[in-house]
Amino acid sequence: MKGKKILRDYEQKKERVIRRSGVLMPLASLPGPFGIGCFSGHAYAFVDFLEKAGQSAWQILPLGPLSYGDSPYQSFSTFAGNPYFIDPETLVEEGLLKEQECRSFDFGSDPECTDYEKLYRNRFRLLKIAHNRFKPGEEYDRFIKDNRFWLDDYVLFMSLKDSMNGIPLSDWPEDIRLRKEAAMAGARRIHENDMEFYRFQQYEFFRQWKKLKDYANGKGIQIIGDLPIYVAYDSADVWANPSLFQMEPELIPTCVAGCPPDFFSTTGQLWGNPLYEWDRHIETGYSWWIERIRQCFEMYDVLRIDHFRAFAGYYSIPFGSETAENGNWIKGPGYQMFSAVRESLGNKPIIAENLGFITPDVDELLVKCGFPGMKVLQFAFDPWDDKGASEYLPHNYERNSVVYTGTHDNDTTVGWYASLKNDEKKKVRTYLRVKDRSGVCAGMIHIAMGSVSELSVIPIQDWLELGSEARINIPSTLGGNWCWRMKEDALTDSLALRIREMTARYGRLA
Repeated sequence: MKGKKILRDYEQKKERVIRRSGVLMPLASLPGPFGIGCFSGHAYAFVDFLEKAGQSAWQILPLGPLSYGDSPYQSFSTFAGNPYFIDPETLVEEGLLKEQECRSFDFGSDPECTDYEKLYRNRFRLLKIAHNRFKPGEEYDRFIKDNRFWLDDYVLFMSLKDSMNGIPLSDWPEDIRLRKEAAMAGARRIHENDMEFYRFQQYEFFRQWKKLKDYANGKGIQIIGDLPIYVAYDSADVWANPSLFQMEPELIPTCVAGCPPDFFSTTGQLWGNPLYEWDRHIETGYSWWIERIRQCFEMYDVLRIDHFRAFAGYYSIPFGSETAENGNWIKGPGYQMFSAVRESLGNKPIIAENLGFITPDVDELLVKCGFPGMKVLQFAFDPWDDKGASEYLPHNYERNSVVYTGTHDNDTTVGWYASLKNDEKKKVRTYLRVKDRSGVCAGMIHIAMGSVSELSVIPIQDWLELGSEARINIPSTLGGNWCWRMKEDALTDSLALRIREMTARYGRLA
């Protein structure tokens, strides 16, 4: 009897394990005629491709409006959407634009690379034409009302920034930078029309995004969103809520975020984002974080939280430092914040980005939260590990994890392998049991899909076996990042079949 009970319990537990797979594909990297991927027919076609390929998840990068450097992790608002993603053809269908107007602007000549300067100069001009024809209705009024807690500050922030030729918040006149009452009242009056233009952008963004997400969900595909842990200094978030950040009264940060020196960077990484004033967040019951995460789960089905380790302990660098060498580690809010979020919102599906310098307190927090962490195969082949001890090698995984061949911050697998030394390449081939470089990319996908991780996410570049020309981002560098776009004819029926067959082989079929 005891043996039968053990067997029954095992079978029930086995049934509860749902193995899934998805594709990492930035929305901006989709093809199309408007300079950058957007909520266009190409996005719907990508969803159709995922369904045909047997996938159940589409992981994207943050969708916020881009600040300087064009990084989706440095946004003018953590709540707002990127107006570049608004589909002009949808606006044509709504009667707000004409086809010839959409084609009359120069959004760049290279279909495989986003030209952000041309987008900045021309996309808003096109959207203004649409706004001039737009007639608000009940749906619009409801959107404004439901999002007032962040929208009013954002639209005024952007209108003021435009009126000052885009200068950063730190250089604004003191009365408006510090939100003096008379200055704020005057600004709202002067910039009323500009604010309406920015409200229109957000209305169209969220309207179009919801339609795309509903379409994906209807095909059985979940959207995995991405939440940067920090907000940009030059943002509506800091301007509207300075008490939530480590700030001097003049709205100058006392300390900023980054990473300490390590094997990859002798001076560390100086991100420059303001750090949180966690005592203030505790006083407010983490209300700002709760609203932030609440909105994320209105936009996404699953949420990846970037730089999770900072909730256990964060690296603090004095403001004005030229490198990240002179920072120190400070204890973060830990489980208390996630407990408050869970009490308010329920038990939401969250993926923790637990990469980088990981200490025991980070592992303890991950276990307490119950979130799956990330396993990145490109990190697995440490040349000094001769005993197979790396936590990134598949034989060391636990089920409650998400496996990637690489992320948006890594080179493509083809590019990564080409950059290795000969002895490192041999180690990779030996583990994958392939004879030469032609089998490495497929071999990496095989061991990811075959691992015990409940979710496998493969970047589209690896399914296409593209080289370094398709890399998304090189951390700690400016220029040339976030530009790659997929070719129009890249997603073939034969590729969908190949993905589907491998997905079925490893029990991950949607």
